[in-house]
Amino acid sequence: MNAIELLKADHETVSTLFEKFKANEDGDNTSLFEQIKSELDIHTHIEETIFYPKMQKEGNDELKKMVLESLEEHRQVKMFLSELDALADDSKKFNPKLKVLVEDVEHHVEEEEGEMFPLIEDQFDEEVLEQMGTELEQEKNKFKKSVSASGR
Repeated sequence: MNAIELLKADHETVSTLFEKFKANEDGDNTSLFEQIKSELDIHTHIEETIFYPKMQKEGNDELKKMVLESLEEHRQVKMFLSELDALADDSKKFNPKLKVLVEDVEHHVEEEEGEMFPLIEDQFDEEVLEQMGTELEQEKNKFKKSVSASGR
């Protein structure tokens, strides 16, 4: 699977979780949040350790600019994840904050899939994307193991 296909599959997984939240915005979403957090932690990790560095190193100026914006969006997502993690389960702020996180991530995905990925497909050949996909998959598995081993 090439890198873009892998990242889009991750986006789809998260989108499915977001739809579950939207169907239950006023309910208890703490266990759903744990799933969302886990998926986003893994996804941002592989993008930041493998995908974005390659784009910054080998992409054109427009792509490099997009990567910087994406990294800033990741920083905001991580901030929201941390704040949500710290909120009491019954906090009145939990679901509204989760809703804003969902909206932010959906915007990020829209930009990646609509603007960044087409640029990448123009600048990198299929062989490079396949190799990067393999690296992303390996890092994803390694990260999952390290998280489960640490008991997070």
